[in-house]
Amino acid sequence: MMEGEFHSLSTIKNLMPGFVPQPYGWGQYKDSPGTYFLLMEFLDLNMGMPDPATFAGLVASLHQESDSPTGKFGFHLPNCHGKIVQANTWDSSWSRYFTRLLISFLEADMATNGPFNPDYLPAFETLRVHVIPRLLEPLQADGRVLKPSLVHGDLWEGNVGTSAGTGNPVVYDASAFYGHHEYELGMWRRDAIAFDRPYFEHYLVRLPPSEPVDEWDDRNRLYSIKFNLAHSVGWMGESDGTRKLILDDVQYLNNKYGPNALETPGVSRNVSW
Repeated sequence: MMEGEFHSLSTIKNLMPGFVPQPYGWGQYKDSPGTYFLLMEFLDLNMGMPDPATFAGLVASLHQESDSPTGKFGFHLPNCHGKIVQANTWDSSWSRYFTRLLISFLEADMATNGPFNPDYLPAFETLRVHVIPRLLEPLQADGRVLKPSLVHGDLWEGNVGTSAGTGNPVVYDASAFYGHHEYELGMWRRDAIAFDRPYFEHYLVRLPPSEPVDEWDDRNRLYSIKFNLAHSVGWMGESDGTRKLILDDVQYLNNKYGPNALETPGVSRNVSW
């Protein structure tokens, strides 16, 4: 966890020096085997919400200006989102990479919270086999090229502050890898997250939706499932309220893109943005 965050911050720092604190090192305490530390620059931060235009512009710059060192999706070592180790093995297919990432978080959810609903695992199997390829493979089909972009990976307001010294937004607690830039905004769809409509709008001015454009919202819903799974693992399913939201989103996508797709996919849950 400490090593992964050190390298996540270092990678962002090398690209955008003012956007993260300077990481100095990580390691194991000499007198406390099994206890590890991460040492970074101290910054005096104001913790209010950053200006939407400024912050969205910085996030878009991170995505636009970064280049994968291998030209593939992934990261050079495993790191953690919350307490879950991300499988960051390099892959040329975003659909395949995201599938592996999502299913590993589903497995962590099941290991932590146990059975939930008899439809839960079958719904995810339909999502894995049919829906993810249907939504994500077109991003790299018909001559389209999808650039792997560096993403922070855990971008919510609790991991963002504004430097009292410079007045600029700063991010930390990163779970970085090179992925589809739209993946980053999956976190912002979550009901509890304060990055609402103005942040989406300013971001999309800088980085319009990938083709196929008309499937942007469904990709955003798909990406949000991974972030809700991470929350479910960290907060024990919140009495299964989070898992109910997850299942609703999986079934919505299955009804729209699965093998038995309905003309009317069902009632979409409201989102704050």
